[in-house]
Amino acid sequence: MLKVVAKPTTSVFASAAVALILSACGGGGTSANQSEQLASAQQQPAAASEAQTTKTAAEMTFVPAAAEQAAPADASAAPTPYGQAAADFTLTFSDEFDSFNTNVWNDHLWYETPSETKNFTVEDGKLKIWPQRDASGNFFNRSLATNGKYYQTYGYFEMEAKLPYGKGTWPAFWLFTHEAGAHPYRPEIDILEAYAGGGAESGWSDASMRPTAYASTVWPNGIEGGPAAGTKTYANLGDLSADFHKYGVKWEPNKITFYFDGKEMYSVNESMDKRMYMILDLWYGSASGTPDDSTPQGKGNSFEVNYVRAWQFK
Repeated sequence: MLKVVAKPTTSVFASAAVALILSACGGGGTSANQSEQLASAQQQPAAASEAQTTKTAAEMTFVPAAAEQAAPADASAAPTPYGQAAADFTLTFSDEFDSFNTNVWNDHLWYETPSETKNFTVEDGKLKIWPQRDASGNFFNRSLATNGKYYQTYGYFEMEAKLPYGKGTWPAFWLFTHEAGAHPYRPEIDILEAYAGGGAESGWSDASMRPTAYASTVWPNGIEGGPAAGTKTYANLGDLSADFHKYGVKWEPNKITFYFDGKEMYSVNESMDKRMYMILDLWYGSASGTPDDSTPQGKGNSFEVNYVRAWQFK
């Protein structure tokens, strides 16, 4: 079931065709395909933004439809951030993946043309995105994003997921904004990026290319706006493709703190005040290498997400 329980804005910002931002924490880079997308995106002028005004966090959160706004009948039963003080937060977004809700999720980013080859679904109460070749025999990125449909400024964001494995796989969960006029660059918070294809010597995975580490990065000015404010790799976590784990971030006005299964892992003292939307994606490349015939395809090797939730501070 999906619940969005925040004050809606009166309109949705139109997506801008602007420079592509690719996360590069942990020594990663971009694949040739992503570099081509970047070059194409940079040739597009940024669209004019709506007038920017000072808003509260709730006012900067878009609710897609009245039918989606119902809060749980018993407010005390609403899920709370794992490992956090429940009294400090109010639930604003909860997708438990009973179905794929197109009122909330797009199946591509603003600069992408979505592949016609199906490599994601919702079944058994979980979102699944898996490695797959298209009709031309190429692996392709899949990005699910709430841009134009759901945004929030500050709060706690949490995903419970199992990660895929194999050469080239690069799953991620991040917050991002590309609104023209909102900022000269494109800020982002990378909650999770994993690179199973690196192999045992890389520190990212074991010899079977199953992920044993992931990284978080804060880009206050976007990748094109200067160095990261901080990045951290968390190693030796066990096989992250074997079990579900909780990946979270607490975004405060002057501090950003990352959590793994409720345990604080890393924090950065940084101010980022522009509303962001959420992205779940399965890409290829960077520190994970290039996918090949050894990369397991199909639902059996999914980036499997049990839920995505967000809360605001009371």
